[in-house]
Amino acid sequence: MIHFIARRFFHLIFILIGVSLLVFFMLRLIPGDPAQLLLGEFASPQDVAAIRERLGLDRSYPYQYLIYIQNLFRGDMGISIRSGIPVSEEMFVRFLATVELSVAAMLISSLIGIWAGVISSIRKYSAFDYGAMVMALVGISMPIFWLGLMLIYLFSVKLGLLPMMGRFSIGMDYETITGLVLLDSLLKGNFPLFLNSLKHLILPAFTLATIPMAIIARMTRSSMLDVMSKDYIRTARAKGLSYSRVILQHALKNAFLPILTVIGLNFGLLLGGAVMTETIFSWPGLGRYVVDSLLARDYPAVQGCILFFAVIMVLVNLVVDILYFYLDPRLRIDGKG
Repeated sequence: MIHFIARRFFHLIFILIGVSLLVFFMLRLIPGDPAQLLLGEFASPQDVAAIRERLGLDRSYPYQYLIYIQNLFRGDMGISIRSGIPVSEEMFVRFLATVELSVAAMLISSLIGIWAGVISSIRKYSAFDYGAMVMALVGISMPIFWLGLMLIYLFSVKLGLLPMMGRFSIGMDYETITGLVLLDSLLKGNFPLFLNSLKHLILPAFTLATIPMAIIARMTRSSMLDVMSKDYIRTARAKGLSYSRVILQHALKNAFLPILTVIGLNFGLLLGGAVMTETIFSWPGLGRYVVDSLLARDYPAVQGCILFFAVIMVLVNLVVDILYFYLDPRLRIDGKG
């Protein structure tokens, strides 16, 4: 296992180099000059040239890339063109907001998706089964931006039950400890802030959870149906074990590996930044940060975020593989030779 983890981290270096190379040159193909956008359309050519020189944009692309890689291996992602703040600092604050939203969305999608998939497999071809799978198909097909706007219209505009944007209301007393508003409010005993931020989280978390929820439900049903046809399930039933114990301790446990893969991959994608959801609900996360940086041609910010997304996906896949190793005894036996 140690050799496996070391090999993955070794591969990560080449993945980052490949991603950085691709992103660096693709960004330069997008029309628009960052210096011109920074100064405005009425800036003089002399001012634009001075900004380009200060930012190093007047150098050749290969030279800029070499400087970027050199700084990257020192842990420096560069300075944001828009704000003048180190990209790593801006990303960290926004990543915490994305983590809070992603964890909430994955909890919703996993709990509802696994429950719906298990019930559908037990009541195969029943009305619940057909209804759950139709809803899963609708969840996968439904555009996120449309669902988000409809939820805002219904629960915020019409019913006035939930806020429509932000992490908490303006004027709330918030003291940062970890950067996770829900956790910080509990640590400080600030229950009004906790309830307020929880209300702000419900709509974007449910919107973001719809597609993973549908995928998890379909995968759970398929995996459970495959496992429940195995001989050891019939043997467990023949021994007189209760049906609920057979389902939870035997069927679901053995069907969980492909479900875990789906959960891990979707969680990695969510951590990479839910662009549409964060934009619709004005959630200050990485997805919205990437969009704003891309519109401003903020090369260091976009490059840093894309590289960070690549690292997240590799690490999430690594964690899933490690969980596979501990959940499936056959892998441990094979690993020992």
